[in-house]
Amino acid sequence: MKKRDLIQAVALHADVDNKTAGKLVEGTIDVILATVAKGEIVNISGFAKFAKIKRPARMARNPATGEQIRVKAKTVAKITALKGFKDIALGAAPAPKLNTKRSAPAPTKAAPKKAVKKAAPKKAAKKASPKKTVKKAAPRQAAKKRR
Repeated sequence: MKKRDLIQAVALHADVDNKTAGKLVEGTIDVILATVAKGEIVNISGFAKFAKIKRPARMARNPATGEQIRVKAKTVAKITALKGFKDIALGAAPAPKLNTKRSAPAPTKAAPKKAVKKAAPKKAAKKASPKKTVKKAAPRQAAKKRR
């Protein structure tokens, strides 16, 4: 599911228009990102926990050579699925029911459009254009393998 599909599903489920649902989804994502960027943890109960984790410098080993190397300190993003999400994803709990139908049809604002005849394109006077000559490359001979 892509973001556009998520927005449409939220619009149907919440019975709002796509524009409002798009603002809600975008706003939620922006608030999560801004909060995590400040270093705070965002915990959405039953769904996921978003955090910015600082990892200290450490010694590690190159698995190919066995050589000890120093790994610099770094900051990483961490998203942890919580129990409610895991239960639903793994089938231990039933998934929530989604509203997939609009409660009332949206009223139309404009009257049906009338068919408009388009003028036939005018034929342009043919101009004599010089022919371009294309030289073909000579076929390459395959190089013979020598043993």
